[in-house]
Amino acid sequence: MAAAPSSSTKKHPSYRGIRCRNSKWVSEIREPRKSTRIWLGTYPTPEMAAAAYDVAALALKGSDAVLNFPNFVSTYPVPASSSSVDIRNAAAAAAASCARRKAESVSDPDENQRMEQSRSNDVIGEFVDEDALLNMPNLLVDMAEGMMVSPPRLNSSPSDDSPENSDGERLWSYF
Repeated sequence: MAAAPSSSTKKHPSYRGIRCRNSKWVSEIREPRKSTRIWLGTYPTPEMAAAAYDVAALALKGSDAVLNFPNFVSTYPVPASSSSVDIRNAAAAAAASCARRKAESVSDPDENQRMEQSRSNDVIGEFVDEDALLNMPNLLVDMAEGMMVSPPRLNSSPSDDSPENSDGERLWSYF
């Protein structure tokens, strides 16, 4: 039976790749197809740790990565290589820029509200009307019309390439 995690460590309810330890936020990421992790650092706020995780996730997983702040992808630094040192340095730079954004948003309450809205959209998800997007409101009608078409006749007159003229080979005889 596995031991329960210590009470001094807890995951954040909405950010990926971070946890609280001793009143600070730590971030790390598992390398794909390996059991090793890259330590990304300890940060004073969960947003800084989450930004560090985002940079590492982009570096290791590419565009398939699930991010904490997808709206800030264009502002994140790109690591010089896929080495853990370069990823850690880029993650620290992203956390620092997140701290600057947060400091600026204190003076700009509208930016703070936009950041909260962005995070709530990521957690809840935006409604996208896929039927309208894919022009599918008439899909059921088209399917119903297809069901009303009579099937092709199976007993047609023999021709040169009919089963009667195929020397006993049938389509389903290969199974």
